[in-house]
Amino acid sequence: MRVLVTGATSLLGRHTVARLLDAGHDVVVLQRTPCGLDGVVEHLGSVTDTDVVDTAMAGVDGVIHLAAKVDPVGDWADFEAINVDGTATVHAAARAAGVSRFVYVSSPSVAHDGSSISGDGAAPADPERAHGHYSVSKAMAERAVLAASDDTMPVVAVRPHLVIGPGDTQLIGRIVDRARKGRMPLVGSGLALVDATWVDNAAGSLLAALDALPGVGGRAFVVSNGEPRTVHELIAQITAAAGVDWVASYGARPRCHRRRCRSGGRVGAQRTRWRTADDCVRGRAALHRPLVRSARDPHCVGLGTRGQPR
Repeated sequence: MRVLVTGATSLLGRHTVARLLDAGHDVVVLQRTPCGLDGVVEHLGSVTDTDVVDTAMAGVDGVIHLAAKVDPVGDWADFEAINVDGTATVHAAARAAGVSRFVYVSSPSVAHDGSSISGDGAAPADPERAHGHYSVSKAMAERAVLAASDDTMPVVAVRPHLVIGPGDTQLIGRIVDRARKGRMPLVGSGLALVDATWVDNAAGSLLAALDALPGVGGRAFVVSNGEPRTVHELIAQITAAAGVDWVASYGARPRCHRRRCRSGGRVGAQRTRWRTADDCVRGRAALHRPLVRSARDPHCVGLGTRGQPR
């Protein structure tokens, strides 16, 4: 099968490409910068560029759409352009090119309203309840492509939860860097449970979804290791593996972080206010939004599908 992977420079993208090549597939990649992977046909550009997407899509049988804006902060217009409109562009090009199967890589956050989760499966994506520009934009895109799934081009959404693995700069890199600097506190007690997905497992799930089409068209799947652990244990294991001596501190509880911040958009106009953990994430002062929220509230998803028994 000839498979197009968008966003091949990401941690999950690189592992997915490797798994596809190992399985004997012809692989085409599309992203803004060179991925440095051998054995692929590479196209450089944005998923918002119709011409680039159409060119990359030529002769493709299946699509794994990974490309997305995943920054914890940013303007809504950028998230909408890449995650919503870009997905629509890729989906439309795939249909026009006669692609027979489409895997949309989503996130459990598309159906998360901010409350604790324990053993839940893949509820429908809900932009009205999702939190943050990333989650809302991904929810909008997922809902659109699943609604368009049909016999001609079936679409499945796969939601890996908190993907980690070697080379991860989004979560592991930040934890290790902050621990080395002595700036890796726990939010709350550190006893909230969080489940993660090892990158090889996440990549395997995308190939399994591709192979399972058209039988799973129109459905959403949540993927994780199914091995929840406390946030304290997760951070301790990550820092130990990196050779960093980390001692837990509890100085970053919600509404206990006080700092000087600018207000009113004027230089020098400063005030002191109490900031929550989410405020810290928005200001890039903390870690990674999923981990901060998981540290505050249990976040353990089940291996389930929308509308199916777990």
